[in-house]
Amino acid sequence: MSANSETLLVFHSAPVVRTVIHEILQREGYVVRATGDLGIAVDMVRESPPDLLLIDVYVADISGHDAAVYLREKVPGMRVLMIVGVPDDIRMQKRTTDEGFLVFPKPFAPAELVATVKEILAKG
Repeated sequence: MSANSETLLVFHSAPVVRTVIHEILQREGYVVRATGDLGIAVDMVRESPPDLLLIDVYVADISGHDAAVYLREKVPGMRVLMIVGVPDDIRMQKRTTDEGFLVFPKPFAPAELVATVKEILAKG
């Protein structure tokens, strides 16, 4: 386990997926908070802004993109990694590119997730 001081927020509506991502990143030494509820995510972002938001493209009753835009209004400049099952969807690519969100395709291996997070955070 490495020692990382960055805080990550995992917003995914599937409890199993959310837990797995949480555990993978926590093992790497990150401070990881996770939720599947937009209201709780808003509270978490206000309480302690994360260095990176990892969010599924579909979360509960709102699109992940819309939720990410809403959360980033609370923390301008927050980096966002959209976890998507269909990364070549043209509409999704346009929306994420317009907002400056990064796209991470699923399924993925734990090592791929860790490498991507490290790369994003290293860019500051």
